[in-house]
Amino acid sequence: MTWQDDAGRDLVKSFGARMQMFVRGEGSYLWDADGKRYLDFLAGIAVDSLGHAHPVFVDAISTQAATLSHVSNYFATPPQLALAATLKRLAGTGDGGRVYFGNSGAEANEAAFKLARLHGGTERPRILALTDAFHGRTMGTLALTGKPYMQEPFLPMTPGVEFIDSTVEALEAAIDDRVAALFVEPVKGEAGVLPLPEGYLAAAREITERHGALLIIDEIQTGAGRTGEWFAFQHEGITPDAITVAKGIGGGFPIGALITFGAASELFYPGTHGSTFGGNALGTAVAGAVLGEIERADLVGNAAERGAQLSQAIEAIDSDLITGCRGSGLLIGVGLRHPVAKALVAAAQEHGLVINAPNDETIRLVPALTIGDVEIDEFIELFTASLRTVEDALVLDAPTQLSTSTEVPA
Repeated sequence: MTWQDDAGRDLVKSFGARMQMFVRGEGSYLWDADGKRYLDFLAGIAVDSLGHAHPVFVDAISTQAATLSHVSNYFATPPQLALAATLKRLAGTGDGGRVYFGNSGAEANEAAFKLARLHGGTERPRILALTDAFHGRTMGTLALTGKPYMQEPFLPMTPGVEFIDSTVEALEAAIDDRVAALFVEPVKGEAGVLPLPEGYLAAAREITERHGALLIIDEIQTGAGRTGEWFAFQHEGITPDAITVAKGIGGGFPIGALITFGAASELFYPGTHGSTFGGNALGTAVAGAVLGEIERADLVGNAAERGAQLSQAIEAIDSDLITGCRGSGLLIGVGLRHPVAKALVAAAQEHGLVINAPNDETIRLVPALTIGDVEIDEFIELFTASLRTVEDALVLDAPTQLSTSTEVPA
């Protein structure tokens, strides 16, 4: 029996076949059970901000686990309060902001969904979200996710959500005083790393404010410094009503949060929401340490600098397959001329490189925020070799086989 047999027998099929079994990680590298080393430019899908087994992450877990792990939300703990204060400071909420802790991005967005309902009441039953957006796979967050193929097996959805195109014109046409909230991702990661149009967030802030609707920004993939600012909305210089965060704030530990601004901070009241494990001492201590290291080492600045460096290096590769790069900081989408992204992911794995294909014509790169010249140079070498493998196969006239040969979960 192999590990593939065990996974096929014991794990639910919702993720498809696992691509590899990794047994160890260090920095930007992973090792499989046979001792083969891989350069990791996926980082757990934008989760491992500090890379693997970073001393700060390891020390935070071991120290807090030996002190206090969990006491429930009937009580407060020092790391919980410290992390809430840190998130408010980094997001710029001012004294009026508040933080709700959960265990994942989906839980953070569930809390945001409830926030919108509390704001809207019966007089504002409409919630707007963007087509092709992704906000999670729970029943509530799936209702906010603008991907009909994901919703179809689970219909009917929670009512009240309407999807609009990602344009200011579409928002102006759709919004009225019966809208409770607009949900947006600054960059649609699961749709192929598609940034919102320039100026969209600033316009959305003005329009939602004019109509009394909340502007809720999903920063789960873009937050924690990934785009070259602590949060992507800060590129636009606006103040939202709420943001949701997860992934990179925990550096590999499961944690999510809803951060509110201004009047939205007073909408929840006792009994309206909760989570047994949300905000436990262990998770908040680890997230506090991760954010502290990102700040100490200026990894936000590193994301901006290395993201530009990486994009330029990719666009300089002599390959007809590449159409260009998009995204911000170290959230990069590499456009492909043919629907061979999944084949490129498989070829990269053979060459010792871990990347991701959110769709057939895009490669997503979300490496650790700690990468430097060494990792970028190695990436370009391995990625170029992977491109050559796919190009050679295309010459053999096998595009259909290439586009469907390897299933990769988003």
